[in-house]
Amino acid sequence: MSCENQACQAAWPFPVVLQHSRVCPCSHRIIALPCSEGSVIAYYWSEFFVPKYREKDLDKAMADKQNLIQRLNPRLRNPVLKVESIVAFPVDPSIARSARDNSCVFALHAKEGEITSFTTPGFPNSPYPNNALCYWTLRADAGSIISLTFKTLELEQCTDGSDYIKVYNSLSLVEHDAVVRLCGNYAPSYNLTFLSSQNVMLVTLVTNKEGRFPGFKAEFFQLPKMTVCGGTLKGESGTFTTPYYPAHYPPTTDCVWNIEVPSKKNVKVRFNMFFVLEPGIPVSSCTKDYVEVNSTRYCGERSQFVVTSTTSKIQVRFHSDSSYTDTGFSAEYLSYDSSDPCPGKFTCSTGRCIDKTMRCDGWLDCVDGSDERACTCTDQQFKCQNGWCKPKFWVCDNVNDCGDNSDELQCSCSDDSFKCDSGKCIPSTQKCDGKDDCGDGSDEGTCHRAPATVSCKEYTYKCRSGYCISKQNPECDGEKDCEDNSDEDNCSCGIRSYTKKSRIVGGQNSDVGEWPWQVSLHVKGQGHVCGASLISAHWLVSAAHCFGYLQGISYSDPKLWTAYLGLTDQRNRNSANVQARAIKRIISHPNFNDYTFDYDIAVMELREPVTFSSVVKPICLPDSTHNFPAGKDLWVTGWGATAEGGSGATILQKAEIRLINQTVCNELLSGQLTPRMMCVGILTGGVDACQGDSGGPLVSVEASSRMFLAGIVSWGDGCAQRQKPGVYTRLTKLRQWLKEQTGL
Repeated sequence: MSCENQACQAAWPFPVVLQHSRVCPCSHRIIALPCSEGSVIAYYWSEFFVPKYREKDLDKAMADKQNLIQRLNPRLRNPVLKVESIVAFPVDPSIARSARDNSCVFALHAKEGEITSFTTPGFPNSPYPNNALCYWTLRADAGSIISLTFKTLELEQCTDGSDYIKVYNSLSLVEHDAVVRLCGNYAPSYNLTFLSSQNVMLVTLVTNKEGRFPGFKAEFFQLPKMTVCGGTLKGESGTFTTPYYPAHYPPTTDCVWNIEVPSKKNVKVRFNMFFVLEPGIPVSSCTKDYVEVNSTRYCGERSQFVVTSTTSKIQVRFHSDSSYTDTGFSAEYLSYDSSDPCPGKFTCSTGRCIDKTMRCDGWLDCVDGSDERACTCTDQQFKCQNGWCKPKFWVCDNVNDCGDNSDELQCSCSDDSFKCDSGKCIPSTQKCDGKDDCGDGSDEGTCHRAPATVSCKEYTYKCRSGYCISKQNPECDGEKDCEDNSDEDNCSCGIRSYTKKSRIVGGQNSDVGEWPWQVSLHVKGQGHVCGASLISAHWLVSAAHCFGYLQGISYSDPKLWTAYLGLTDQRNRNSANVQARAIKRIISHPNFNDYTFDYDIAVMELREPVTFSSVVKPICLPDSTHNFPAGKDLWVTGWGATAEGGSGATILQKAEIRLINQTVCNELLSGQLTPRMMCVGILTGGVDACQGDSGGPLVSVEASSRMFLAGIVSWGDGCAQRQKPGVYTRLTKLRQWLKEQTGL
């Protein structure tokens, strides 16, 4: 039986023999015939319908390369085409299973010295097609490689079976050549630049039958192929990176750096950024992409670390295999005296140098914690049972900072008791019994059952109907808790357009659109002065102390101010994404005390409403009963100075901080706190990581990744420094006043 007689009628040069029987392809296509460095490589995609029990036989037949070459190379007297080799691989299974009601194919070639753009069909005016398989074959001249960057990318959110993009380091749809798989959406500043190892690259888009999304815009250009990677580095110090850093390094790359410092010195290599992560590969094995130093392999995503040598020489080797690449590393080498490896600083056991003031301050600045061992605690610190010294304001915050829980044991109830938010202990049997045994509702507020209708108290959530429910923080959590569903009203807030990425190269700079409610308030002739939060299309909330009288200027005059929304970089105020608005009126709380900073809140009405976009969105306002417990992680953002007297930041900064027990903090601040204030300390450590700004937002991530405005930057150092917790206006205590002024 010949293939021509099969039902699929596919014109195929040969059948695949499976132990005396044949399997013929039901569809096939030549994907590409690129010329590559003096030869022709044909990428041929064929589909076989093979019974499950014959799959192993098919794999064996496809692996018989010599047999395939003989069949494709008949004995011609003057052969036109000589087949040197055949490499056969099964197609990427995710591509093979995709629906193909719609398809599109594009072939593009890079022009020397030019950037070529391409987009999904219809972008940006219409969404890409559903049930589609589209691919773009990208080519460059022989001896070149391709640099591909996605400038805009917005697809269906990542789930099993969702739309996705896959990029291959060849023109074959085979998994071992896959460079990256992308889905969801990304901020424009996120690193989406990928390199090929040869002069071809394939971009595929696979979509399902649901959703309507814009798609992507991408650019590519050709680069000369790197002939040598690595080399010899000499001198007292220097830097080196993976090829094309911070773009993703190319596949199939090997680099070796031989580093040599003066003969009487030792050498150490400090990796400042290290992202060599391959999906599915544990960091303990490092079998695919890795960095090798002193016969030890390193991979994964690592914080700053140091590798040293006992001589003046060291070798660093980098290897990437044929699939899945990452950002790579940025490193520096330094010479040092082995007797004093960190002159004037403290030496971590890992070899990292830190400032001596960071020694024994309660913060783990050395990755291994060696800066906090064998310490004598100060009056401002609590001594853990294991010997660690921790800031006193971390005691009783419901977080195990000591590691042995000794900072929380003195605050805990017995094993058969429940600890109320107020600190009161009640029998465990009284938790979730439908009665308010704590007196603050905390024993009933987090129970996993339908919220009961209870008598209204200052801590219970009141529905629009007038009934109150026992559940804590029910607003905008995606569940109907009130019978009238009023707890889910006005919930178009607190959601970021772009997928939040845990990795941002460069420290605490915020990404574009990461905090779409952040507002920069400018005064004529002075530039950025204060921050604010967008709470609706017409209203902002900020700190009252921004609008006082200072040096002959009345800052309460709305004509002085301009609000910039959608801004990340202060240098880009004229960007198309940024909206500037004049201020119609400023209303400060009548009880604001400019000495104690009590009631430090103000609202600002805009002359014209803003237009919501991917980078301009309102933050959710919590109900007055919303509970932000001690120990909860919060985020503060702003363009403020990094240190007292310093200049402001150009790019919006962010810091993760922790809500501190009110009683403990009031002791630290000599009784200066009022019920309208909340005390927050920084977790990440270091003044330079804390970039708060007066009037700016303090936000909390709540249910369904929705963010709520917990506080307003008020006083202290703008944001908590080491041993110095910052103070913020507690929004829940002023929620009723805010509603009276704005109607929100």
